[in-house]
Amino acid sequence: MRRVVIDMQNHLFSDAIARVLQAYDSDFFTEMSEAPDKTADLCRIVQPHILMMEIAVHAPWSLSERLAICREVQRYVPHCKIIFTVDEKSDSETARKVVECKKTGLIDNFIYNTISASYMIAILESL
Repeated sequence: MRRVVIDMQNHLFSDAIARVLQAYDSDFFTEMSEAPDKTADLCRIVQPHILMMEIAVHAPWSLSERLAICREVQRYVPHCKIIFTVDEKSDSETARKVVECKKTGLIDNFIYNTISASYMIAILESL
């Protein structure tokens, strides 16, 4: 079973991601974080293979706050792969910073919110 923790500001979007993963392969088990301040604790309990977090301009979904969560999760779940999602059209500056996080190894991958479901699944399967 591949465990995925999803932490997104938009619950409709996170529910859609969970449904797509379940429909694609029942081996995906998704757990939704109730709030960013609970994500690290949830990861400590669930021990996910993947943590997917949305990046937004404002707190508590800002890049700096998400990176702090990443550091905490990596202490307790070192095998966990970190993926950021970002809206590259409405916030191109943050999207560029997310790309830099991937380049420097702070995260394992990123996806734009505008990609297809099949492409998202391919990325998750490759981790």
